[in-house]
Formats: sequence, structure tokens, C-alpha cells
Amino acid sequence: MNLTLQDIAWHRSVGQVIDALDHPGFWLRLVRLLEQYVAFDSWVAFLFSEHRPLVYAESPGSDGGLDPLFQDYLMGLYLLDPFYIASRETPASGLVQLADVAPECFERTDYYQRYFRLNVVADEVQYNVALDAGRTLCLSLGSRSRFAGEQIALLHLLQPWVLATMRQRFRFEHDVDEVTPAPAWQNHLAEGFGHLETPLTARELEVGRMLLSGCSSKEIGRKLAISSETVRVHRKHIYRKLGIKSQSELFALFLKAQR
Repeated sequence: MNLTLQDIAWHRSVGQVIDALDHPGFWLRLVRLLEQYVAFDSWVAFLFSEHRPLVYAESPGSDGGLDPLFQDYLMGLYLLDPFYIASRETPASGLVQLADVAPECFERTDYYQRYFRLNVVADEVQYNVALDAGRTLCLSLGSRSRFAGEQIALLHLLQPWVLATMRQRFRFEHDVDEVTPAPAWQNHLAEGFGHLETPLTARELEVGRMLLSGCSSKEIGRKLAISSETVRVHRKHIYRKLGIKSQSELFALFLKAQR
């Protein structure tokens, strides 16, 4: 069997990642290995669950400090993240692309315009490991440009050993039970809009979340098993009760309710 120098370097690097499974620098070592084969601009390793996302490691901000946009994400914007929503609705292990989970109108949402394209920039993929109790361990890779088909194919090729090492690494991470549970979406908004004379119903809150995440009326109707016209009626009631006239105003109220 003929091994090239590149083959030898690859096996050495994988061995180093495995050797670091119980070390604090595991995620950085894994990311640096992936960077040798696929270019990306940001990354974060975290856990999705019924709690707020729990961050295990992340790429530093431009000034080396905490990214204020990402802190907004952790406070509540994650509720609009298509990757988070997909992990809660249909948890599964594997490589997930933005195109796999983004709603029809995602790029027209305030979440996309005011957070995603500024923080993630253009494209995102995630390695997901579905765990027990509705938890998903994630390694997210963000890029300033669209991932090319060749890059996605390579990430799929690397998937088996990446997911295997992530699953083994989870044994050495802090348990999610140490984190204070986040209130459900309905409670987030219900608390923020507690002054309303006529509170939003649970269905109106759910329609509002789906509108903000980028779902079209048809998508909402399909997911909730109601007609598109009923969706539009719910949206009209939401706007009337909140005293607003646009989805941008709804997004502003959503942000206020998270803080």
C-alpha cells in the first residue's frame, strides 16, 4: 500500500483530535483540522435543547471579545434560527445545510437582515449529533460566501468520524442541567406583551413566531393544518392587538421581550 505525505498528515491529525477528546482544546483542534480541507470564517460548538443554547467553544470576535450580536442570539434570537427550529421539530444526526432548513421567506426576515447576514454573513452548515432527551450537539460553520458543492461533498465525506468524535466529546462537557431553563416562546412573548388588554392566544403567538422565522402563509398553514386565509386572519389579529402595522415592528417587539 502506497501512502502519500498528505495521507500520513491526515492520519496524524485525526489521531491528535482523538487524543484531545478529554482536553479543553478539543473543539479548536477539530476545527483547525476541518479548516485544512474546507474554508469557513466562523464556528461555534453548542448544545440545543429545551434550555437556552449552551456554548462549549466559539471563534473569537473581531476584537477578541464577546460578539454582542451572538449574545442577542443566546438571549432569544435562537428561537428564530432555522437550525434550532429543525433540531427541535425533527432531531437527527448528520450534516445540515441552511438550504435544508430555511423557510421560503427566510432572506426577507428581519432576523436574516439584522442578525444572520451580519453575524454569519452568507451561508452556514452544521454537524448535528442527536442525543437523548431532545438534545442536539452541534458544530456550526459560517462562511462569508456560499459553500460550493465540492466543499459540501467533502464535509459529507468527513461526516462519519466528525460525528463520532463529537459524540465521544460530549461525555466531557458540562451537563445541560446546570443551565437555567429558558421559558417557552409563548411565555417569552406573553411576558413581554403582558400589558395588552386582549392577550395574544397560543395560536397567535405560534403564528407570530413562524412569521418572524420566515415561513410564508402557505408554509404556516401546512405546518399548523389550517388554511392560508386563517393564517392571514391570525396575523391581522396579532397586529391589531399589538398596535403595529408591519413584521419589522413585530420583530422589534420580539427583541424587546427577550431583554
